[in-house]
Amino acid sequence: MAISFDNALGIHQQALLVRAERAEVLANNIINADTPNYQARDLDFKAILAGQRSGSSVLPMEKTSANHHGGIINPEYAADLMYRNPLQPSIDGNTVDVQTEQAEYARNALDFQTSFTLLNRKFTGLLKAIKGE
Repeated sequence: MAISFDNALGIHQQALLVRAERAEVLANNIINADTPNYQARDLDFKAILAGQRSGSSVLPMEKTSANHHGGIINPEYAADLMYRNPLQPSIDGNTVDVQTEQAEYARNALDFQTSFTLLNRKFTGLLKAIKGE
């Protein structure tokens, strides 16, 4: 009888990928905290995971010029990339609040570690089942 890893591992492998992408977006916000007119962005983790669970696919982005850059974010998640509403926008138009971004980055890191731990336990359980322990 074959083991279906998708069923055995659950949603944790997709959660790790989305958490890694979100870490890149949040880091990009922190890096651009002093860039005039930069708009803070974030991913809606719940919406992305709901799309992964339902099996719906995000429409692919189209490049209309060879000069277009894909950016740091995977095009599959670009549709879920949203602008953050600033608490106190600066005079130069930058909407990054460094404290908010650092707090979200720390929370995302903890959530990543949680998903990683759960995935590791799933693998440990599968390994014990294969060995017959």
